Amino acid sequence: MEVYVTGADGFIGGHVVRVLRERGAEVRTDFVDLCDADGIERMLRGCDALVHVAALYSYGGGDAAEMERVNVDGTRTVLAAAARTGVRRIVHTSTCGTCGPVAGRPATEEDGPPEYELAVPYKRTKLAAERLALAAARDGADVVIVNPTTPIGDGDRRPTPTGAMVAGVARGRYRAYLAGTGVNVVDVRDVALGHALALERGRTGERYLLGGVDLWLGELFAAIADAAGRPRPRIRVPYAAARAAAALGLANRQEVRLARLPMFFSSAKAERELGYRPGAIEPAIARAVREALA
Repeated sequence: MEVYVTGADGFIGGHVVRVLRERGAEVRTDFVDLCDADGIERMLRGCDALVHVAALYSYGGGDAAEMERVNVDGTRTVLAAAARTGVRRIVHTSTCGTCGPVAGRPATEEDGPPEYELAVPYKRTKLAAERLALAAARDGADVVIVNPTTPIGDGDRRPTPTGAMVAGVARGRYRAYLAGTGVNVVDVRDVALGHALALERGRTGERYLLGGVDLWLGELFAAIADAAGRPRPRIRVPYAAARAAAALGLANRQEVRLARLPMFFSSAKAERELGYRPGAIEPAIARAVREALA
């Protein structure tokens, strides 16, 4: 099988390339701007499958238009090029954020994000891109969606917002954590294997959450600090205080908005249908901390 992977030089994409090659695929990794229709089409000619991982992942200010161009227009261009070149199978990398969170329980593929979170450009554009992929599946394309939660591990060198958080805790810059919220964290290597399993076994038009373990933010920060040999952050910041800090420009407004509910998710569907089996998160934290400190 010959596969083109967009975003092959990124955190998740690099691991996806490695796993696909280990499983016998011939993988194309050339960089092409996602909105370069001719360039994408050249990369896809002769390919059996496409794994569309590339996206702009940021919670910084002033990048909403570029996110729209990359995440939405880029996905539209890639899907159209795949249709023109006869690519048989597509795996589209979305995010857990299109499935939730929901109050009181882990979210599943049957759920969706709270309306107030769509003010965050990353969340809004990833949801729009996922809807394009699902629409292509309804129109007859063989498209499968994967929804990673919060990947941690080696190779997050730019880094992603998650990688920056790990580095902040590992280097002792964070003394406090936001109380009452949490995330589902997963080894990036498990996420990469989940992509390969979705390519091989996923059902057309279905979404598959690729997660690991739900951790309260205090628990996650403690695990990162322990791996780095640092004191654990112990100051609990109430959500109301974080909102006030964001209003004053002292905290990231987008990140605070997304932390209103615990970001907990279930991967039961991927485990049941794909054979997805996430491992322990501690080795991934250790690898991420080693890179952050190096």
